[in-house]
Amino acid sequence: MSTPSIAQQVDEFNGGFEAQIGDRLASVFAGEQSDLRDAGVPSHALAVGDHAPDAELLTADAAPTSFAAARAGAAAVVVFYRGAWCPYCNITLRTYQQELLPALRDRGVALIAVSPQTPEGSTQTVTNGSLEFTVLSDPANALAAGFGIVTEPSSAARQAHTELGFDVADSNADDTARIPFPSVYVIDADGTIRFADVHVDYTTRTEADEILAAVDRLQQN
Repeated sequence: MSTPSIAQQVDEFNGGFEAQIGDRLASVFAGEQSDLRDAGVPSHALAVGDHAPDAELLTADAAPTSFAAARAGAAAVVVFYRGAWCPYCNITLRTYQQELLPALRDRGVALIAVSPQTPEGSTQTVTNGSLEFTVLSDPANALAAGFGIVTEPSSAARQAHTELGFDVADSNADDTARIPFPSVYVIDADGTIRFADVHVDYTTRTEADEILAAVDRLQQN
């Protein structure tokens, strides 16, 4: 039996999460999500046809690398996620492990996940999802900034996070609360973006079949 869609898993998670945190905090997060949707995707976010930038990154073992090195001159799917603290990210990456990675391997396409958290956080992400693909740390959101997709939680949301016992800045390599919009890019061997899906509402994500369809279109050209 295939894994339920990300949207289905999120719906199931939200029911229990909102019951756990109560109406007041649930309302804070709902308000943040509404504001993000109203603002929309930043006009400077990279889109199809743009060239992917490079940036210095760190592996989960804290070894220096770069985005170009991770892509290694081949087609790749890059997933920007917020961090191991984000349940929606964990749902998404687990689903990609189960439903997307095998198909990408068959097609010779790499899957790379990037967040601004520390290498220790990347290790936690790998553990959370039993991930077998590349997970990298983007200190100070250098790569995410190059893609034009950096944001940060609202002050009300950060206060709600504090009430729930954590702060985004504690997870990030640069001690700020800046995070990328959850986004998926399919990049060809020449570094040109061939598919871009930026989700300003962090509770929604790109489904695995959408990504695979984009990869197949790339390989048919």
